[in-house]
Amino acid sequence: MGIIEGLGRRLGRRLAAYLNQPAGRYQPFAVHEPGQLADWLQPGDVLLVEGNRRISTAIKYLTQSTWSHAALYIGDAIGERTIDDEPLCLIEADLQQGVIAIPLSRFRGLNLRICRPVGMTSADRTTVITFMVKSLGKSYDLKNIFDLMRYLLPEPPVPQRFRRRMLALGSGDPTRAICSTLIAEAFQAVRYPILPNPIHGDADDTDVILEIRHHSLFTPRDFDLSPYFRVVKPFIEHDFDYQRLRWAGDQPAAGD
Repeated sequence: MGIIEGLGRRLGRRLAAYLNQPAGRYQPFAVHEPGQLADWLQPGDVLLVEGNRRISTAIKYLTQSTWSHAALYIGDAIGERTIDDEPLCLIEADLQQGVIAIPLSRFRGLNLRICRPVGMTSADRTTVITFMVKSLGKSYDLKNIFDLMRYLLPEPPVPQRFRRRMLALGSGDPTRAICSTLIAEAFQAVRYPILPNPIHGDADDTDVILEIRHHSLFTPRDFDLSPYFRVVKPFIEHDFDYQRLRWAGDQPAAGD
C-alpha cells in the first residue's frame, strides 16, 4: 500500500466515524419493536431505514426521500446469534464495519418500511439471500464517503437531475459495497425487477422491453417506489380498527 493510499484510508476511516454519529434531533413515527417486525418479516424482504446519522442527512437530501439506508432480511440463513441471544437476521453494508449481519434491535426507535418482492420463487429467494451471505466481510466503499461529504452543506449546490448520479459513486471495486447497491445487485442476479428502464419498440409496437439499470444507480427509496415490491405495514396487516385507538384528551369510557 502506498503512502498516499494509506493516508486516504486513514482519513476515510475518520470521516466514516464522523458521519456515523447521530445528527441531532430525530422524530420517530413509523416505529416497530423488534418482536413486531419478526412476526411480519419474510426472508428476502428489504427493510428501509430513515436513519438518524450525519450520513443519513446527505443521502436523504440527494435522493429527496425519507429512506437513507436498506438491509435485507435473511431469516435464520446463517444461524448465528448475538451475545444477547438475538438472531443475526439482517445483512447491511455499514459505514464503518462493512457488510455485516445484524439483529433487528439495531434499528430500534427508527422509522422503518418493509418492502417485499412479489411472486419471487423459493429458488430465486434463496439465490438472493446466498448472494448477500457471501458478501459478508466486504468493506464499505470509502470513496463514497469522500463523495458524500461534499454534500453535507446546509444547501448543497447540486441540481436535482444530478442527485441520483451523485450516489452512483465509489471505486467500483467488487470487494467493496454500499447498502442499496449491494441489495440491488443481489436481486439483479435473478433478474428480479426493481425500477428497470422501459424501452418501447416501433411507434406501432405496444410491447415494452425492460432494460436493467446498473446496480450502482439504485438508492434505498427505489425499493419503496418499485411497482414490483409490496409495502407491508404491520400496524394494519391484522385486525386493525381505528375506532379502538385512544387519543390524548379523550375521556375514559365507563368502566375503564
